[in-house]
Amino acid sequence: MKLRDSLLMNAKLATMQPNRPWAPLPGGAVAVEAGRIAWAGPLAELPDRFASLERQDLGGRLLTPALIDCHSHIIHGGDRAAEFEMRLLGASYEEVARAGGGIVSTVTATRAASQQQLIDAALPRLDAMLAEGVATVEVKSGYGLDLETELTMLRAARALADLRPVRIVTSFLGAHAVPPEYKDRPDAYIDDICIPALRAAHAEGLVDAVDGFCEGIAFDPDQIARVFDVAKALDLPVKLHAEQLSNLGGAKLAASYGALSADHIEYLDEAGVQAMAKAGTTAVILPGAFYALRETQMPPIALLREHNVPMALATDCNPGSSPMVSLLLAMNMGCTLFRMTPQEALAGVTRNAARALGLSDCGTIKAGNRADLAAWNVTDPAELAYRIGFNPLHQRFFGDLK
Repeated sequence: MKLRDSLLMNAKLATMQPNRPWAPLPGGAVAVEAGRIAWAGPLAELPDRFASLERQDLGGRLLTPALIDCHSHIIHGGDRAAEFEMRLLGASYEEVARAGGGIVSTVTATRAASQQQLIDAALPRLDAMLAEGVATVEVKSGYGLDLETELTMLRAARALADLRPVRIVTSFLGAHAVPPEYKDRPDAYIDDICIPALRAAHAEGLVDAVDGFCEGIAFDPDQIARVFDVAKALDLPVKLHAEQLSNLGGAKLAASYGALSADHIEYLDEAGVQAMAKAGTTAVILPGAFYALRETQMPPIALLREHNVPMALATDCNPGSSPMVSLLLAMNMGCTLFRMTPQEALAGVTRNAARALGLSDCGTIKAGNRADLAAWNVTDPAELAYRIGFNPLHQRFFGDLK
């Protein structure tokens, strides 16, 4: 529900603020004014000026920040179920891509779809996310790979926020793959299509950040750097799909540009981790792709911990390598597949997910933040990562700032 002026009371508060105890605060309350958190703490300490707010009793339920999916590709045409079968029969992700499948097959379907068709296809995916307590979703382009379709994808992404109570953050991902018409000419694609499309999207106000795919089947670090140079000139933050299938030094490159995040990072080495730590770049862990591709190389969770690199978690919802919409499942996978702790998983879809998007007004329960909150039918925050295929959401609150 949209939340403008209210007092949420009788809740266990898991504020997810740094350096706060993991155990939630019982008997907590959150005062909301004009869609933002005005105060949070024990109800017994409620300032008098909030006493007249309309009260909502949460019955002792856990209250957390609403969840944030900081890496998704929910705008696209078609599906790739046939490739799922190919991989089960032994084909690798690279083999599928080089055979004309992978990202390029989704490009064909996306180019054939209208903006309204892309919106209609994305809404069920978005609705599934919201039903699990998500209030902010990052949405990437990257399945157009021509100027007009890239713009159409970003327009469709922006339109989602007009159709649902959700905050949409967009990333321009023109450097996602080389389209068939530029086969074996990646540099020409960067110059002719990717950079002009980025400039056009920025001029239209469609871009919040710039992303790329640094990999042998996509673009090398020098090509990504050319795109990032333009992003820097446009004063846009950057992020990068890096070290998913090999180590090309993408995360280190991203960190040199002060990137918000480096995502996937299964093949990340210690030098890359150190570069991210120095730059303040968040590691976005994507267990859905690891699972769907049946990979064996795990991201260096212990190294990230050792060097105090913040870790976020996301669905990577896309039609090929991670056809998953459940952020709760991503939390469980982060714990079971990569041995993240439940506390790290919840921080990864709240505080650190906000950080990965460059957002400072969500992801924690504190005064001044948006009143994007989630009440859960659980007794312990660890339950959010522990259960599989079960949604314990009681109610999602979306700060009404209008």
